[in-house]
Amino acid sequence: MRVVSLNAWGGAVWDALSDWVERAEFDMLCLQEVTRRLEPGPDWLVYGDAYRHLDQRADLFGDVSARLAGWQAAFAPAARGPLRDADGRMHRSEHGIAAWVAPGLAVTARLQGFVHGAFRAEGWGSEPVPRAVQSLRVEGAGRPVAVTHLHGLRDPRGKGDTPERAAQTAALVAHLRAFDAGGACRVVAGDLNLRPDSATFAALRAEGLVDLVTGRGHADTRTRLYTKPERHANYCLVSDSGRVRGFAVPATPVLSDHRPLILELAA
Repeated sequence: MRVVSLNAWGGAVWDALSDWVERAEFDMLCLQEVTRRLEPGPDWLVYGDAYRHLDQRADLFGDVSARLAGWQAAFAPAARGPLRDADGRMHRSEHGIAAWVAPGLAVTARLQGFVHGAFRAEGWGSEPVPRAVQSLRVEGAGRPVAVTHLHGLRDPRGKGDTPERAAQTAALVAHLRAFDAGGACRVVAGDLNLRPDSATFAALRAEGLVDLVTGRGHADTRTRLYTKPERHANYCLVSDSGRVRGFAVPATPVLSDHRPLILELAA
């Protein structure tokens, strides 16, 4: 079973991402920074705040779902707010994380919630914005797998530990304990927005999870589109390293300003 996690950057590199998704060289796809359309409008919209000006697909969730026809799709919204089109008109949009599971597999349990805040229905608001977490237990490809993914708090000051991130860790651990993996191999992945020395990883080790990014010597999880010097953001942790047949963090193709995390598990 091949599980992929990627911060999709709102689909900003859509041509490459679209081609890659259509090849579907995975059994489960977990994306962070996913938009969902709430009303008719153009294919591209713009998000802007004091720190960023980002071109985004208006409906990345719908775009990916159309290319994975028949797959089981689940969207976990974090916030709802306005995005601007090329003429300056505003369009309501949702932002969150999403997962797709191949048609031949069975999703036998689901749980989603928040590791920070709660759903914001009346605008994006100030940082840090709410952060969703999503878990699915999947069977049908050998022993079951319980996959949890999330997009960790963004802090304009950097990726160091903060009280907010400590609270996020506690919420993540509580979510993992609440989600009954049923003896499945646990996988926790996503753009955690953390340094490798974060206290979060000690807390996750205490839950029996081992990080494959730093543990296997991967020094860069960003692509050439990201120009800042801090190169760690994305992580993938597993509870049963003996099931790991392969793990890759490829720099190409460039699908985003993040690299995909590609995990292959033995049956």
